[in-house]
Amino acid sequence: MCSPLPNTPTILEQIVARKRVEVAKAKEATPLTMLQQRVEGMPRPRNFFAAVVKRNRGRWSRLIAEIKRKSPSAGEIRADFDIELIARQYEDAGAAAISCLTDEHHFGGHLGYIQTIRKTVDLPVLRKDFIVDEYQVWESRAAGADAVLLIAEVLTEGELLDLMILSHRLNLTTLVEVHDVDNLLKVKQHIGFPHPGYALLGINNRNLKTMQTDLNHTFRLLDMVEDTNIVVSESGITSAEDLAKLRRQEVYIALVGEHLMKQDDPGEALRELLDRTPPQR
Repeated sequence: MCSPLPNTPTILEQIVARKRVEVAKAKEATPLTMLQQRVEGMPRPRNFFAAVVKRNRGRWSRLIAEIKRKSPSAGEIRADFDIELIARQYEDAGAAAISCLTDEHHFGGHLGYIQTIRKTVDLPVLRKDFIVDEYQVWESRAAGADAVLLIAEVLTEGELLDLMILSHRLNLTTLVEVHDVDNLLKVKQHIGFPHPGYALLGINNRNLKTMQTDLNHTFRLLDMVEDTNIVVSESGITSAEDLAKLRRQEVYIALVGEHLMKQDDPGEALRELLDRTPPQR
């Protein structure tokens, strides 16, 4: 197999480039002022942070269950894509919150899925997408999201801070995701800014450049994290033992998607993860 050319864009770079074009088109179709007007009359978002960070309420794992149709690494994950059914299954099985992919081209998502989920269940919803512009934060709030994903690998430090400030202004929880050590060092001082009850630190076990997954990546980065209560381990979690390993390192929040979506019954798969995972004593 031939190696990629040195100047060939990575999948992440391709996604971000397409996203910037999509945002420019969205601004033309729906000006920012229209989004702001929509947000003015909306009720306060559900508290995503409180749903997953339950300090001093036991030692159980809390799962953010993800809904996605496909991905660049796995291709089509689920053909029978009934969002309402999956959301109900997740809620009944004990999910703490739901993550929803809204990128259309690479993940088969749609922004409208967020409102569908909110009308179906009472769980808070994370908009998982590649946010590169403040417009998308307003867009997320207007669509009914309770939290947004901010990926450190695609943002400068200044851009990240601006997006965190705006998210807090709109009462949205931020899940600030890192993979590289350099990016963790860049963002960790800002987690909890401008308010400690609105920011989570996600450690993505999937390398977004190579798409390879390794659960041990979370453990390698933990020594540089002061508060593991707000750490979310993302990707590569497929068993109760994986959750037990995380708890032994005092990581109690996990985001699980592909494993659940591949099962005949995603809710039952989630229930098995939780039911077979006794609390740490």
